[in-house]
Amino acid sequence: MTAPSRAGRPKSSSRETLAEAACELFLEQGYDATSVADITRRAGVSRSSFFNYFSSKSDVLWSGLDTRIAEASDALASLANDADAESVREILRETVRGFAPDPLALALRNRSAMGLDDELVRDTGVRQIRLASAISEAARSAGMGVIRADIIGAAYAAALFSSLRVWAEQGAGTGSPEIALEGALGGLDELRWT
Repeated sequence: MTAPSRAGRPKSSSRETLAEAACELFLEQGYDATSVADITRRAGVSRSSFFNYFSSKSDVLWSGLDTRIAEASDALASLANDADAESVREILRETVRGFAPDPLALALRNRSAMGLDDELVRDTGVRQIRLASAISEAARSAGMGVIRADIIGAAYAAALFSSLRVWAEQGAGTGSPEIALEGALGGLDELRWT
């Protein structure tokens, strides 16, 4: 009796399968030496399947956080002139709430082994600026001056990204990003919103 053949992996697991394959390869041969073709071959899916889920090799690492940053940006924009320190902090808390170990956490913890040092610096910077801009815009909508709003935005975004990095480096399964973020936000208490 032969085992039934599978036409392909179930759609619900293809994204996870691709991410797992990518992380394995990044650890084995390094980020730069790994191609999309390598990832799809390891995952047993087609190249077009890869691009159904990810726009690039880098997107494998960042897609989960990118979704959260987009949601945070929308929530910040909806504050309009009601933005204040506590409402922004709550949006940032929601951004990290339930953040489970994922490809990004693995990459942050193993960045040197994966050959990701330069990639993570560049890509973190892009995302940190995106979040800082959204926070700054919320602060300006609430009446804050441009320079102060930019400083506040940069500080709050840095708190979020630093807390995620520290959480991942300590071993993402051993703590929570929420606790790391609270510690980082506590460091901003002297940087008053008003």
